[in-house]
Formats: sequence, C-alpha cells, structure tokens
Amino acid sequence: MTVTVLVPDDYGLAAVSRLEGVRGLRFRLGEPLPAGAQETEVLVPGFLVGPEAVHMTWELPKLRLVQLLTAGAEAWAGKVPQGVSLSIARGAHGASTAEWTMTGLLTVYREFVEFTRAQREHRWTQHQTDTLSGKRVLIVGAGDLARELERKLTAFDAESVLVGTHAREGIRGVDELPSLLGDFDAVVMMVPVTAATTGMVDAEFLSRMADGAILVNAARGPVVRTDALLAELRKGRLRAILDVTDPEPLPAGHPLWDAPGVLITPHVGGSSRGSQQRGWAIATEQIRRYVSGATPENLVRGEY
Repeated sequence: MTVTVLVPDDYGLAAVSRLEGVRGLRFRLGEPLPAGAQETEVLVPGFLVGPEAVHMTWELPKLRLVQLLTAGAEAWAGKVPQGVSLSIARGAHGASTAEWTMTGLLTVYREFVEFTRAQREHRWTQHQTDTLSGKRVLIVGAGDLARELERKLTAFDAESVLVGTHAREGIRGVDELPSLLGDFDAVVMMVPVTAATTGMVDAEFLSRMADGAILVNAARGPVVRTDALLAELRKGRLRAILDVTDPEPLPAGHPLWDAPGVLITPHVGGSSRGSQQRGWAIATEQIRRYVSGATPENLVRGEY
C-alpha cells in the first residue's frame, strides 16, 4: 500500500519520496489541490503558515495525520477534523531556540545594546557590566527546548531549574511556580500554547518575580499578558527579552516597542541556517513511523 503525503515545497517532496511506501505530492497555498490530493493521508504544511493551511485539512477526506515543521501547534490544535492526529517537529529547533535565549541573556547582561549605541555615537563608555555566570535561571518547560537551554547554561556556569506540567525526577511541578519565581534572576518561558498556558504570565506571576529579574519569552505571544508585562516594564522593576509577542506581528505603533528594559526580536528563535533540513529530518521520521504502522513519537498531548 502506498501512502500519499502532501508537502509544501520541493525539498519536502524529495525528502518524503525517499521513504518506502510513500507518494509525495506538492501543493501551493492559494492554488487548487493537485491531482490525486483526495488520497492524502499525511499533510505537511509549510513553516509558520496561517489559517488557509488549516482549512485544507477539511478538503482531504482520507487525511489521518498533520505533521508540522514547527514545535508549536497552537494554530492547529482543536481545529482539524475529528480522527486526524497532530504531530510536531519536537527536536528540530531546540538548539537554535536555546542559542537565541543565550544570546538574549548575554546581550542584556553584558550591555551590548548600550555599547552598540555608544559606538554609533563615538562614545567610549568603559565600565563594569553584569554577567550570566552564577545566575539562577528558571525554565518553564521541560521538553527539547528546555533541555537544550539547560545544557548551554551549564557551560556558562549558570544554575537552571526546569518546571513541567507535573513534578518528576529533576523537574519541578507547575503548581510550585508561585514559590519558585522570586528565587531566580531570569525566567524563561518554553511551553506550548494550551488552555493552561495561555495568559500564564499574568500580573500575579510577574509580581512574584524578583526585582530586576528578566522574563524571556521563547514560547508564543499569548503565554504572556502584554498589558501586565508593560506595567512592570514601565515601573522599571522587571526586564524582558521577547522573540514572540501578543499581538504578532507587533504593530508599528504598539507601546511595547518603546517600553524600557525590553529587547524584541521578530520570532526568529528557530529560524537559523539549516532549520529546513532539521524540520524535515524530524518530519520524515514521524511519517516513516506512520507508514510502518507505528505511532509517531511527536503527537501533541498537551503537556510540557
């Protein structure tokens, strides 16, 4: 039996065509589905595509699996037909996102933004800065991204603690967050968007963080209540490093752009050279498992 897999690009077409028992079909968003698409059992949408791709799932009567190229599934969860499984690219972008987080922390602690501004103004501003070494970092999340960050922080002599949906060996439970937040220099969000994590970082959460601490959002924008974060930034009590925002893209006139103590990047944590290859390597392995009758390992289960 041959399984039809619908893919968004030529790289993916070549990747799935190397799998035994797979027939790859290329689609283009905004155009009619290719001949034979009605036989599709597996759909691989493009990277960070919008609602138009989600609507495709309702046009594919034999669809059984949506395999994403990203670790985030919030645009898809609960929006595909009943009986269609959802699998993410867990493991593809963890190293890149952890690297982004490290870059952000080092940039803030070593004041590279300020030094860059001084360079443009031809000012020599030699002075002592802070350091990442010795800092305590709370990572809210316990998946691939969190593990990669934990490993990198260790190399910089920083201490880290992971928080997951429930406590287990080496991981604290999310119910412990209220008592943990005040003991850390930085809090890094690396959770999926679910009903439980949407708005998790609210005014109460932020109020429990230590004075001068840094909130890092490497998850998704809706995890953080933007108004609550703005209030803390304007008071100068907390700082923030954001790769994602709510709303996103951040409108040109939004007050978050000019808030004190915030560093913003345009959702580029996982967007580094080789991201396409890494994403497809994970995707093809999940598809291989599906074709062989095994359960894909990266099915969305609502935990972190």
